[in-house]
Amino acid sequence: MNEQAIMQIVNDVIAELLPKKQAALKQNEIPIGISARHIHLKQEHVEHLFGKGASLTVQKVLTQPGQFAANETVQVVGPKGSITNVRILGPARTLTQVEISHTDAITLGIQPPLRESGDIEGSASCTLVGPRGSFVLQEGVIIAQAHIHMTPDDAQYLGVQNGQFVSVKVQGRRPITFEQVKIRVAHHYQLEMHIDTDEANAGFIQQGVTGTLITDKMEEKSLHKLPSTAIEMNEKIITAKDLSHYQGKTVLVPKNARLTALATETVEKLGIELQFHEKG
Repeated sequence: MNEQAIMQIVNDVIAELLPKKQAALKQNEIPIGISARHIHLKQEHVEHLFGKGASLTVQKVLTQPGQFAANETVQVVGPKGSITNVRILGPARTLTQVEISHTDAITLGIQPPLRESGDIEGSASCTLVGPRGSFVLQEGVIIAQAHIHMTPDDAQYLGVQNGQFVSVKVQGRRPITFEQVKIRVAHHYQLEMHIDTDEANAGFIQQGVTGTLITDKMEEKSLHKLPSTAIEMNEKIITAKDLSHYQGKTVLVPKNARLTALATETVEKLGIELQFHEKG
């Protein structure tokens, strides 16, 4: 499948989804995509791993225009372990980058930094093994920072700008709010927030759910609309016992508060809504 055919398929999908997108934007709703471990390769590295003259072939077209999951996979090797069948995303890029979760990093025995895609200077290393060769990637392994792709029109409608950090609140069995989510704006982007598998598992999030975008101004406004029954806590470490009497309540906690594992389960079990704020 050539690039022109890929673009046509993507444009058809976008046209079909446009009415749903417009309705969602009115509610500040952002579709969420779960990004599993994957690799971007330079063309020279494609050929090193798969043979001279090799190129990536399309397995599945992705949401972002022009991007696809390739049929080709490689093995990622670290000091303590390895991960097989790691998918390559195409087309070939100008740099080679491996994006993994924190759990993957533990398996491999490396410590990649939390970075925006493309910022690989001084990042972690690994060995990549393909069917026709292998090499040591001296730097390029990162844990990708949560981010939202959007067009300039989307950004204008939502009142945000490229490089801005926002929060995204996701309701569900385990309500969770992602902070320091970076806005990335370009004409060719499709509106979607990207998180990794660890982040998705933390909130019981499945592919395609939506979250509500919250800027500092929106958050400040929402705090003034808290229900009169809201309970405020100032503890930095919140336990299940702290929450045990607040079934169905809204609990306001400091932004830097941490919940124990049992406290997180209690939030879900008792239907508690947590709202985080800057103490001041």
